[in-house]
Amino acid sequence: MLKQRIDLPGVGNARELGGYIIGDKIVKKGVLLRTAGLSSAAPAAIDKLHNEYRLQTVIDFRMTGECQSIPDPEISGVRNIHLPVIEMDDYPVQDPELTAKFANGGDRMEMFELSYKAGMLGSDIYVNFLLGERGKKAYREFFRILLGHDPENGAILWHCTDGKDRTGCAAMLILSALGASRVTIIADYMLTNEYNTAQIEAVRQKTAAYPMPPEKREALLFMCGAVVEKYMTNAIDTLNERYGSVEGYLREELNVGNVELEELRKKYIN
Repeated sequence: MLKQRIDLPGVGNARELGGYIIGDKIVKKGVLLRTAGLSSAAPAAIDKLHNEYRLQTVIDFRMTGECQSIPDPEISGVRNIHLPVIEMDDYPVQDPELTAKFANGGDRMEMFELSYKAGMLGSDIYVNFLLGERGKKAYREFFRILLGHDPENGAILWHCTDGKDRTGCAAMLILSALGASRVTIIADYMLTNEYNTAQIEAVRQKTAAYPMPPEKREALLFMCGAVVEKYMTNAIDTLNERYGSVEGYLREELNVGNVELEELRKKYIN
């Protein structure tokens, strides 16, 4: 069985942070959920989120165009909050064709070639999420919601498209805030490769005959469902260099200081 798995038919990369060890305590189970997009969720998944997890809030980190073209399903009694981490306008290279493909969906290989050419992929991708003004605003609001949430009432879920990048940065930040070790944070991030093994291997085999530099092939697999450890370690190292620590970033950019950290730990750790 996949580590941290929550069984949500039709929902990719569906897991929770509950159970991770922090010192002599653990993250509360069934409260902090992270997934890929919810648009293909089966009725059984919706029912489980509503009745078993008593889901209270969904946070959608996708671009506006993604949300409009592939909207989340409505779940009774659940508020859905859109917090875009990045929009196409935030990228220095503006390509109308790429913008349209992101808004309406399209062939992954075509999207990859356009994205790679535009410089949207590579080891700085998460740095751009975390240091961009839109990203800081989204993650700042994410923590405000976490601080206002009562885990006794049920779960909170956040997602993007594949549940690994914008969602993965959010998981890194909340695990850091709760006091998880770097080893735990990276292990959680890398779980995506276990959850997406079949699709990653399918892309690897399908494109094996295409000649490309190793860095570009790495970016291709990333675009098609994989995660790359150095992408996340680069993000964490950059925050350490600029702010002294991830906690320094939380404090200076997201308004999450010692009082807020203590409150988060009271809420989400047993």
